[in-house]
Amino acid sequence: MAALRRILHWATLAAGTRRNLAGSLAGSCLADRCLWDKLHAQPRLGCVPTFDWFFGYEEVQGLLLPLLQGSQAACPLRVLDVGCGTSSLCTGLYTKCPHPVDVLGVDFSPVAVAHMNRVLEGGQGQTPLCPGHPASCLHFMQADAQNLEPVASSGSFQLVLDKGTWDAVARGGLPGAYQVLSECLRVLHPQGTLIQFSDEDPDVRLPCLEQRSQGRTVTVQEIGPFRGITYFAYLVQGSH
Repeated sequence: MAALRRILHWATLAAGTRRNLAGSLAGSCLADRCLWDKLHAQPRLGCVPTFDWFFGYEEVQGLLLPLLQGSQAACPLRVLDVGCGTSSLCTGLYTKCPHPVDVLGVDFSPVAVAHMNRVLEGGQGQTPLCPGHPASCLHFMQADAQNLEPVASSGSFQLVLDKGTWDAVARGGLPGAYQVLSECLRVLHPQGTLIQFSDEDPDVRLPCLEQRSQGRTVTVQEIGPFRGITYFAYLVQGSH
């Protein structure tokens, strides 16, 4: 799978101490929580508190902001990042979005969640994050993307983000990936938008989404290239 190659590439580049771990990823199931716990515990280069496999908030804000601005739903708008890891997607939305947002990042790795809560609160000598809008808020919680029931009720989010989570879970089999999709659609507002970010070719991903998206509209946008790699944003949207 192309996404696995990308993950191995960035794991190798992220820090010298991750080289051995990148090798272990090649023969491991990316749906294994222990593997991600080990990865998120690795030291980071310099003072950068987040790490993005594909790209960060800056690269996709042009796609996200119009969706948030155009929504006529609740205020602040509720955003869910499924499998957030230690990405800058949640923190970027919270600190740079000019619209009020209520952002929840969930990951099944307690190591990742603990790290992001430290980033939010300003632990380890860091400055606490400040919202881009006074009404915005940000939370991180441990949860399995295949069972969001403990943290998210049905139809409660206007925007649901999946950046590489489908790709990782699919390494353990497509049934798991379909369950992630099912949960994302369950918690999505009827007029909301689910975005899957991936480098998987539309010829492969689109049929999967179209068959399982419960009558919603499925479209794809090419994004990038970032660092020479082209990605895709798969949008699953209800009626507006």
